[in-house]
Amino acid sequence: MATLYTEQSKNVTKTWLLMAMFFVVVISFGWFFSFYYNNSTILYFFVIFSILINIFSFWFSDKIVLTLAGAKPARREEYFDLYTSVENLAITAGLPMPKVYIVSDSAPNAFATGRDKNHAVVCATTGLLTILNKTELEGVLAHELSHIGNRDMLLSTVVVVLVGFVSILADVFRRNLFFSRNRDSDNKAHGVLMLVGVILSILAPIFVVLIQLAISRKREFLADSSGALLTRYPEGLSSALRKISEHSKPMMRQSSAIAHLYIADPKGSSFGKKISSFFATHPPVEERVKALIGR
Repeated sequence: MATLYTEQSKNVTKTWLLMAMFFVVVISFGWFFSFYYNNSTILYFFVIFSILINIFSFWFSDKIVLTLAGAKPARREEYFDLYTSVENLAITAGLPMPKVYIVSDSAPNAFATGRDKNHAVVCATTGLLTILNKTELEGVLAHELSHIGNRDMLLSTVVVVLVGFVSILADVFRRNLFFSRNRDSDNKAHGVLMLVGVILSILAPIFVVLIQLAISRKREFLADSSGALLTRYPEGLSSALRKISEHSKPMMRQSSAIAHLYIADPKGSSFGKKISSFFATHPPVEERVKALIGR
């Protein structure tokens, strides 16, 4: 039977596997570049690059996420209810007090980030604070704190940096293949390599999507249930989810790299209804509410 500790262990294992996968992909790019340009130094550069990026993604992914989201520190005096709710729930959950950030956006949403519970951040939008009452806000914050307790954010935030750099490498790869000059190889060989490059540049965005989908939607269900246990009031979170889903306006500042971190799809609920739930970053609200209160 799965417990909180087994889920934490699984997320740590998945993080290491993701880093290993990134290492292999980057080295593959490096090998192809070195072969294409007949320069082994390029491969050594990519090896060092992939190691450094793995380290960088672990230590600084939270800062990158906050920058992409346009988040600012929330002062206790200005956002008293938000700050004290996080503080009280963190004490109840037995977690260190996370940093509290705010995003100035009318779309209601929230996320948690950070490499571990001692370096955690909980962020909410101004729109969330506007439409939710106290019990609903506590339900959402308990959900985010559960991500911290379950170590979901370790996996979720590392993927932001890793898949972003894979996309950049694919773009650089494609541009170099099309705009390189003075090749010594014959035209046929060059054409084959260009075809491989085109295929890789097409597959790279798909790879990014698959990695983001690897951040299983079941993480949201687990955080919902853990958050409900924390507040002992599942109706608060279920009501908050319904209100958030009814707000179809997308967030002003979006990045596909961090979409999976939010409690709801930042593109807005209207968009989510138009695409298959299989490719969605979040499970349908109806399913989440049913799992919480049975209807």
